Amino acid sequence: MDNARIAVMVGPKGRGSNMLALIRAGKEGRMPACVEVVIAPTHSAPAVQTAQDEKVRVAIVEPGDDYGARLLDAMEGCRYVCLAGFLRLLPEEVLRAFPDRVLNIHPALLPDFGGKGMYGARVHEAVIAAGAKESGCTVHLVNERYDDGRILLQKRLEVAPDDTPESLAARVLELEHQAYPEALTKLTRE
Repeated sequence: MDNARIAVMVGPKGRGSNMLALIRAGKEGRMPACVEVVIAPTHSAPAVQTAQDEKVRVAIVEPGDDYGARLLDAMEGCRYVCLAGFLRLLPEEVLRAFPDRVLNIHPALLPDFGGKGMYGARVHEAVIAAGAKESGCTVHLVNERYDDGRILLQKRLEVAPDDTPESLAARVLELEHQAYPEALTKLTRE
């Protein structure tokens, strides 16, 4: 499907680098989709300014009453939803409206190092503490449980003996920026 429209949901604190990777991949023709709207929970989310700088429409949808319905209004016309630093479970009505079309990127290899509370530095700390030989990122479909949906794509790297959570996070983030557009392209062709 050419030019599929994407809604990207961001959290209140993230920089929006995965969102930006999707925006640029669409603008540069590296995936058959484009980011139509970025949905943030607050105007102060750092990703909001990045989206505005890229001339992408932003919708602010704060959690609360009728959250699912308000999200669906903001997503109107979109075929896919991509989570980028969004840490909540999605309302059931959103999952029903986008069956097998909601994606998330996780900064580790699932099913290990996933689940509720496993985000940010916690993930990389857990990888290092476990003595894992490799890490990477996983793009997966979203369901009603954290980090549980069908895996679409994984990219791997070796964990270096001298890696810190910060150095590992930086290297994994580079893989994330490649993996998200690739996984979305793969899904559009299924």
